[in-house]
Amino acid sequence: MISILIIEDEAILGQNIAKFLSRSGFNVNLCDNGIDGLALIAKQSFDILLLDYNLPDMNGLDILAKCLKNDPSMKVIMMTGEGNIEIAVTAMKSGAFDYLAKPLVLKELKILLEKAVSQQKRDSTMHYYQDKVAEHGRMDDICGESEQMIHVKQRLAQIIQADTQASGSELAAVLVRGETGTGKELIAKALHFDGPRREQPFVEINCAAIPGDLLESELFGHEKGAFTGATVARKGLFESANGGTLFIDEIGDMPVHLQSKLLKVIEEKKFRRLGDNREKKIDVRIVSATHQNLEEKIADKSFRQDLFFRLSVLNIDLPPLRNRGNDILLLADLFLQEFSKKYNKAHLTLCNNAIALLKQYAWPGNIRELKNCMEQAVMLCQDEQLTDENLWLPKTEQAITPSSINLNEEGFNLITLETNLIQQALTKTDGNVTKAAKLLGLSRDTLRYRMEKHHIAG
Repeated sequence: MISILIIEDEAILGQNIAKFLSRSGFNVNLCDNGIDGLALIAKQSFDILLLDYNLPDMNGLDILAKCLKNDPSMKVIMMTGEGNIEIAVTAMKSGAFDYLAKPLVLKELKILLEKAVSQQKRDSTMHYYQDKVAEHGRMDDICGESEQMIHVKQRLAQIIQADTQASGSELAAVLVRGETGTGKELIAKALHFDGPRREQPFVEINCAAIPGDLLESELFGHEKGAFTGATVARKGLFESANGGTLFIDEIGDMPVHLQSKLLKVIEEKKFRRLGDNREKKIDVRIVSATHQNLEEKIADKSFRQDLFFRLSVLNIDLPPLRNRGNDILLLADLFLQEFSKKYNKAHLTLCNNAIALLKQYAWPGNIRELKNCMEQAVMLCQDEQLTDENLWLPKTEQAITPSSINLNEEGFNLITLETNLIQQALTKTDGNVTKAAKLLGLSRDTLRYRMEKHHIAG
């Protein structure tokens, strides 16, 4: 049941409001002064506060400030005398949900309370999802003991410490780089949920997953009638992330015309919804990520250099899984425990052949591929030990090592060698780029890029 506290010094008015709200299904408490009201708020929580501005012992605005400091989620509705618009505006700026002018119309009060309840539920849902996201988004969730990952964790800790000690609210933009599946999103979440903005929104968007013509509306929002199909006004992700962090994944896929708008927002800290002439100020920390080589995209004019400099004030580079040594087995064991619990298969272990294959495989899909591989293996395993057959990984007949390629005095053409290897892989897989990438130990996107670079048809 929704709980409401009424602080009103006019006894008859207060009692009438309390009776009306009780009959409407609310749990109601009534106080006739500010001191008693604050004392009650300190003892128990309320969803909504109906607060009179003119009280005998305290100013309504002072009570408002103390209430929101104690419980920022409380919805406060200020009740003012007729004509006190300036007070109402000041209350709204100070954090009040809304205001009502006296004499009160009970029907209007009920409509306003229904709006407050609806907003309260939305806020509670948002906090629930924020908490769920935060459960697997902290530095402690970053698994790895290799030299490369220790360096990543140290850099991450340095940035978080600098954020916490920063004198102003503005935080430097961070660019996270690494192949697909290396854990860039986890780094972004750790920056937010271990940093000073942890209580504020964490909002994410993947530029590669949204068509370019819709991406602008997603980021900046739009007004009703801004374009065909815009039947209602809609808040964009910048507004939703205000005060917190906006994680822009696959920034390399953002269309060039949107890059200029993003640059303007970063520089000026304000933006406009589509179809709106009014500018809105925002305070958003931007963390972006990409698996692409942005310097090469700058060279071919598909990414703005000035935006690159703005996004990469701080950089974090994630190593591919194949370069992390025993981290592969560390992560495999972690996933083995997770999925053994999920599928009620206790005491599962990895046999020596499975361990050897995990260490030998190149993992072009990195941690994401390893996780999927382990889930499939656990799900289909019929024994208490996972074998190499359970892993369903391609077995290479002969691994290429530095000693297996001899550089003679005449040397050889590296570009020709790379082109031939790609063509051989495509031939062996009947032109299947995904399978060819696995043979070469590359991600699909990396192989696609190299095919385009060497003008190889796929």
